[in-house]
Amino acid sequence: MELVIASRNIHKIREFRSILKKVSAFDLLSLNDFPQYVPIAETGSSFEENAIFKAMHAAQHLKRWVIADDSGIVIPALQGAPGIYSRRYAGEQATDKENRQKLLSEMRLIQEPHRHGYFECWIALASADGLKKTARGISEGMITEKERGNLGFGYDAIFVKHEYGKTFAELEEEIKNRISHRRKALDKILPALEAILQNDADALSC
Repeated sequence: MELVIASRNIHKIREFRSILKKVSAFDLLSLNDFPQYVPIAETGSSFEENAIFKAMHAAQHLKRWVIADDSGIVIPALQGAPGIYSRRYAGEQATDKENRQKLLSEMRLIQEPHRHGYFECWIALASADGLKKTARGISEGMITEKERGNLGFGYDAIFVKHEYGKTFAELEEEIKNRISHRRKALDKILPALEAILQNDADALSC
């Protein structure tokens, strides 16, 4: 059975594929397999709304099961910024590095413990028939004063995970994928994915 990851971000797709290995019966696709498809704009007022919009729009147009996420970094000392604007914090065409540098600049006068922040991820699962499930995951930590590490993507190089003392960009991919906000949200989605596979198997055996 096909399951489409509603993203063209190669880093995010690789992370999804790694975490979803346990449901290997799915044939995992991404939006890169559908070059003609035009994703819906992220106009929601929350991560959850954006994830739902993306999942339902893709599922209805592609006529397949779709899993979509919206995620970002939240800094309470900045009144929740960047939040849902994390991907375009430094501008619509901003690079990951430009977004990180803007955040570090905004926080230059903020000292610990107020450098606390967290990644938040909402994942939505939908079929052409509609929304099936949503789930939230968070990963808490601190924002560094400068970039550290060469792994990961997005804000990983300036986010230190509590208990590990390393940024997400310094942690091995296997470790990050075990403790990330996306992993925590996906773990809550897995029972629904397993139920889909079971229902499909039951239908085939009838």
